[in-house]
Amino acid sequence: MTESELEESIASDPDWNRVPQDWYLKAQAVMPTPKKLVSVRLDADLLAWFKGLGRGYQTRMNAVLRSFMDEEKKRGAGGRSR
Repeated sequence: MTESELEESIASDPDWNRVPQDWYLKAQAVMPTPKKLVSVRLDADLLAWFKGLGRGYQTRMNAVLRSFMDEEKKRGAGGRSR
């Protein structure tokens, strides 16, 4: 793809229309928080399924757990045992 084709593609992207042209002037680098190394026992088929999705399976597992946590917090269930 040439430079002009790339610029044309970006300009025609409906999601890009809502991004201010000078967005990068206020951009800040955000460093991800360090992860903790833990040992967790998981069902073999669960682990195989996530691994079958390819590289980044641990990141996806983290995202699933985070999503669950966020929903529980919205319900006011944060930290309570069931």
